[in-house]
Amino acid sequence: MTQTDEITLQTGARSQMIAITDRVQELVAQAGVESGVVTLFVPHTTAALTINENADLDVARDMTGFMDRLVPDDPRFRHAEGNSDSHIKTSLFGPSLQVIVRGGKLWLGTWQGIYFCEFDGPRTRKLFVAITA
Repeated sequence: MTQTDEITLQTGARSQMIAITDRVQELVAQAGVESGVVTLFVPHTTAALTINENADLDVARDMTGFMDRLVPDDPRFRHAEGNSDSHIKTSLFGPSLQVIVRGGKLWLGTWQGIYFCEFDGPRTRKLFVAITA
């Protein structure tokens, strides 16, 4: 059995990481799945997903700051929309994740959390969720 859902996010900056673990866990609880897999997919070419530390918000800030330095907005990029850096950052992170569900909970490490990564905001974004038992 697979249940699907959608999360809508409003981002507030050009580059940011939004913690979404609690929202995904709510969907798992609503689905009543005790054991399975959650698949998350971002249907945008300038946003991504990652799993990283969620105990210290500075980790997310450090990551977005580093990505902005690693892949700066460069006028030499040829893409007409002017957001090639956002496309590159998204490809480095990726559009999807899978997390195991065990005992009705996302089976993450002690310090891990799921993040939606915005690289071309602020925007209204979608996140597709499939929960498979």
